[in-house]
Amino acid sequence: MNRINQKLQEDKKLLSIYFTAGYPKLEDTATIIQNLEKSGVDLIEIGLPFSDPLADGPTIQSSSTQALKNGMTTKLLFEQLKDIRKTVNIPLTIMGYFNPMLQYGVENFCATCQEIGIDGLIIPDLPVDVYHDKYKAIFENYGLINVLLITPQTSEERIHFIDSISNGFIYMVSSASVTGSQSGFGMVQTNYFERIANMQLNNPQIVGFGISNNETFTQATKYTKGAIIGSAFIKHLTKNGVDTIDAFVKKIRR
Repeated sequence: MNRINQKLQEDKKLLSIYFTAGYPKLEDTATIIQNLEKSGVDLIEIGLPFSDPLADGPTIQSSSTQALKNGMTTKLLFEQLKDIRKTVNIPLTIMGYFNPMLQYGVENFCATCQEIGIDGLIIPDLPVDVYHDKYKAIFENYGLINVLLITPQTSEERIHFIDSISNGFIYMVSSASVTGSQSGFGMVQTNYFERIANMQLNNPQIVGFGISNNETFTQATKYTKGAIIGSAFIKHLTKNGVDTIDAFVKKIRR
């Protein structure tokens, strides 16, 4: 069974952490993953930096820009991760935009992911219909879960379609804004969380965008299986470095 599916079966609220590969320093990628697992995080999203990250707010955009300046590439990321399964068991997902995967070759990309032990992909700019028609069989052939996104504006019909072609969890974007642009959830988001919960989808939902502390993690997971933290973690790394990850996680999970 895929590690993501195994984790989803656990009777707990899941904490997923996003970071940008090659940031703060080019060689930090494996260390961050190892430290996150030691700190008790449940899932990790490894950001593949891209020059035009449409869904990302300024914090993640800045980290991507710096990672690219540091020399991060798709090929280098795979080289950095080739022995990662010798030291960690945590579910690993690569989050990135479709263009670098297309340039690498979609099947080659998926084959390399399987080879090094990646469990899933999150590709915000790959349209659901294109994925379903052209790439779903390839992803599944290499044992990869493609995590699809929904927003408050996604229609119920579309949500049910996304649910029907998903085999892991659904990434529930808390708002239509970019990452890192919120500081708490109001009634609009809470109603959205409750509305989706009442749809009783087959796949659990994990919330992303706007989670930065224990309060927002608790709010986001009241109606969902878990929450994803990205911008707040990047800010922590920028200020405090990779050796203080445990302190960050303890503040979320206290």
